[in-house]
Amino acid sequence: MSSACSGNCASCGSDCADRKAESLLAKLNEKASVKKVIAVVSGKGGVGKSTVTAMTAVAMARRGKRVAVLDADITGPSAPMAFGVKECQGATKDGLYPAVTRGGIQLMSINLLLDNDTDPVVWRGPVIAGAVKQFWTDVIWEDVDYMFVDMPPGTGDVPLTVFQSLPVDGIIIVTSPQDLVSMIVTKAVKMANMMHIPVLGFVENYSYLQCPDCGKHIEVFGKSHLDQVAAEFSLPVLARLPIDPQVAHCYDSGLMETVNTDALEGLLDAVEKH
Repeated sequence: MSSACSGNCASCGSDCADRKAESLLAKLNEKASVKKVIAVVSGKGGVGKSTVTAMTAVAMARRGKRVAVLDADITGPSAPMAFGVKECQGATKDGLYPAVTRGGIQLMSINLLLDNDTDPVVWRGPVIAGAVKQFWTDVIWEDVDYMFVDMPPGTGDVPLTVFQSLPVDGIIIVTSPQDLVSMIVTKAVKMANMMHIPVLGFVENYSYLQCPDCGKHIEVFGKSHLDQVAAEFSLPVLARLPIDPQVAHCYDSGLMETVNTDALEGLLDAVEKH
């Protein structure tokens, strides 16, 4: 390092050994406050990731925490429907205020900004990623203890933007008990490792169906292989959630804050301890 070095690598063109990597983190809105950011991801679609995100937010709010949900699935947003909200609180020169659910959960989604919630978002990747980034920089999140980011499936533009632009503290991976879970989960874990973000553990959704007559657990999708995958990466299985028609009904009816979340207590413990 030169004796004339100012320590500001952003304004320097030299390629010295002490050069610091430029941070890609986006600046949170000056009026906002978010303590912890947890991303909920899945390697493929159709595993109930958005449902798990909503349930986790509800469960954490029941512990007395101030909770927010950032719906990063721009082309397939569903969080507003799950909580029965239609619009944001409004906007000022300082930024946009998110919607607030009946139970006090703050929520931001592209569907809250569309004229009709059935209008498709036909945008290219960089524009979609930019919108997600603006949900962090332009929204006034008020005293949030835990923000849960509902990610789109896969390892494309939006997950990369979230992992690089938001200070993600940990990742929860949602899976289902199918044979291809090993390959899909491995991709998700490897992406998290590449971005140097810790994986807190796995949630297996659609794990079983409980017979309403005898209580027997029926493995609709076959025997789970998640334990072997989890052991391979030395990661815990934080929860196993059943196929529950009541949860689906509550999600479609905007009543997610009424669902039973007892099965997520282990997941919440892991989030709070991290």
